[in-house]
Amino acid sequence: MAYEEFTIEGRNAVLEAFRSGRTIDRLYVLDGCQDGPVTTIKREAGKQDTLIKYVTKQRLDQMSETGKHQGVIAVAAAYQYAEVADILKIARQKGEAPFLFLLDNIVDPHNLGAIIRTANLVGAHGVIIPKNRAVGLTAVVARTSAGALNYTPVAKVTNLARTIEDLKKEGLWFVCADMDGTVMYDLDLKGPVGLVIGSEGEGVGRLVKESCDMTAAIPMRGNIDSLNASVAAGVLAYEILRQRLQ
Repeated sequence: MAYEEFTIEGRNAVLEAFRSGRTIDRLYVLDGCQDGPVTTIKREAGKQDTLIKYVTKQRLDQMSETGKHQGVIAVAAAYQYAEVADILKIARQKGEAPFLFLLDNIVDPHNLGAIIRTANLVGAHGVIIPKNRAVGLTAVVARTSAGALNYTPVAKVTNLARTIEDLKKEGLWFVCADMDGTVMYDLDLKGPVGLVIGSEGEGVGRLVKESCDMTAAIPMRGNIDSLNASVAAGVLAYEILRQRLQ
């Protein structure tokens, strides 16, 4: 399991993790369990807005490293998340137009790690991911980012479409990677920009796509019809960097 280094098991350990302020990505709870300690843990999870998943004992047993999960397993983030405001502040401090990556439906930790690495190399100020239907900052992500996680902040938001609308008020505009979009070389990608990337299979969600100002397509000449999400992110990000350097 990808999360093993950051899995916290057992009622006391999970409760302490929440109370210490540790960022918890997901909480797995035995379905139907209603006793006091578990109710307390769920209440703490609610305060942090942590995603709670109700699963069978068999699933918990499979996930458990210790064999002593007591009906609860928490998955903690490998790194602390930033706030969106922190990312904009970094751009201001550098005197640069904000350049953000926004990721929708990215569930593969290798893809997320590779995208964070690319974001760092193209000079993006940060990465924004949604709380649900997405992988968090796990050990695999940290490893795949090749150290970029130490330098490129990642923010986690409840609603990606709403975050885009809020950032538009800050002067950003958004380009969404989409095979049916305008060829990226024909777009003006300069200025304060958010690059929105979805997964290979799912793509960018409808509401998120509708929030974007334009869609960009990568020209393809081969026999297959799509690029890996992290490669697509890299190709588009380098076109944005090329235009920013002009």
